[in-house]
Amino acid sequence: MSELPREFAIIARHFRPLAGQGALGLGDDAAVLSPPPGRDLVVAADAMVAGVHFLPDDPPDLVARKLLRTNLSDLAAMGAMPLGYLLTVSVPRSTDEAWFAGFAAGLARDQQEFGVSLLGGDTTSTTGPIGLSLTIVGTVLPGQVLRRDGAQAGDRIWVTGTIGDGALGLLAARGEIADPDGFLVDRYRVPQPRLALGLRLHGIAHAAMDVSDGLVQDLGHLCRAAGLAATIEAAAVPLSAAARAAGRLNLCLGGGDDYELLLAVPDQAERALAVAARESGTQVTRIGRFAAGSPCVSVIGPDGPMRLGRSGWDHLG
Repeated sequence: MSELPREFAIIARHFRPLAGQGALGLGDDAAVLSPPPGRDLVVAADAMVAGVHFLPDDPPDLVARKLLRTNLSDLAAMGAMPLGYLLTVSVPRSTDEAWFAGFAAGLARDQQEFGVSLLGGDTTSTTGPIGLSLTIVGTVLPGQVLRRDGAQAGDRIWVTGTIGDGALGLLAARGEIADPDGFLVDRYRVPQPRLALGLRLHGIAHAAMDVSDGLVQDLGHLCRAAGLAATIEAAAVPLSAAARAAGRLNLCLGGGDDYELLLAVPDQAERALAVAARESGTQVTRIGRFAAGSPCVSVIGPDGPMRLGRSGWDHLG
């Protein structure tokens, strides 16, 4: 019997052990997926490119975990439960076996943590930098999906976790700012998808999305979807001790890579939100309010309205 081509040997050695039910052992052209009875499918996709979304020398296990977790964050924002994922890996021909082993180990670790498995995908070579794409599949009860367009005038604006650590973590990973205990770099490389809270938000949040491109920019997406204005208090935005020490508030508000949830919650649901946050072990903070008006975001600082310059990340800019 002839030896397997390198591509198929890598798939068999590193990716087949990650395959779950419906993947058919990664031996066919497609997976066969049966969603749980009475649930709708929720599907999202994100791509990451070396030098753009992660540093070329980042450990491959952490690259894999960030790729999976950023997609899981999209499910959290929709109030969905993860089911499986498709993966496309494009790497230079010179990529060695150790990179694939580390990448697969990172996926295996997070598959166990989040209860998700590989359904299939593709591997290919490229003359450019490493390019990765993951399509996440989740499920939600009919009519319970969270969307961006549901905010109402008077709703309070809430965020989970802390804001700005991801953007600061990139600077720390580049050696541009101090990060003595590695907290900021870890937040950049290994985001925390808020799935446990997302699954509890039906009937509490009118709208939700995850903060990937910058707090102010992503809040603007909610405003445009609902046709509302929004105001946030800069002093109310939750910052970690490391972010406060860095002293770059504008970057924290517009830098991106947070993967926290941004929520529109009516006053009467705040107690229920507090219960959901406590049950899921998630920090939540109220930072502003939606109001009638042309879609825009105002940030109020200690001396009045703030001008941020860049308010977020533009994927094609």
